[in-house]
Amino acid sequence: MQITAKLIKILPVQTGMGRNGQWKRQDIIVETQEQYPKKICIGIWGDKIEEEKLKLGNLLQIDFDIESREYNEKWYTNLRAWKIEVVQAENPTMPKPLDDLPFETLDDQDLEDDDDILPF
Repeated sequence: MQITAKLIKILPVQTGMGRNGQWKRQDIIVETQEQYPKKICIGIWGDKIEEEKLKLGNLLQIDFDIESREYNEKWYTNLRAWKIEVVQAENPTMPKPLDDLPFETLDDQDLEDDDDILPF
């Protein structure tokens, strides 16, 4: 399956040891761009974790598999990413420095005209 969504949170990396050796997992939270946005947790495993793509605010296209498993008669569903592409990188808009803002100066002529000066 495939989804395009905005990265809103990066959870800490989890590591452990399994029967096939050491493993590493990174969970991310993305938000869909629909009329009623939904938040979705997607897991990234092993060498699929590419930190340069995982920047908050990036719009990502994520290819993933859905898998469910049973444990003690309860079912758990995981979304496991196998490909992540950046559709649009976040460009934070920086406010302009105050030096670049235009301002008006008062001429000597403006100061001499007492009719425009308020009494307070």
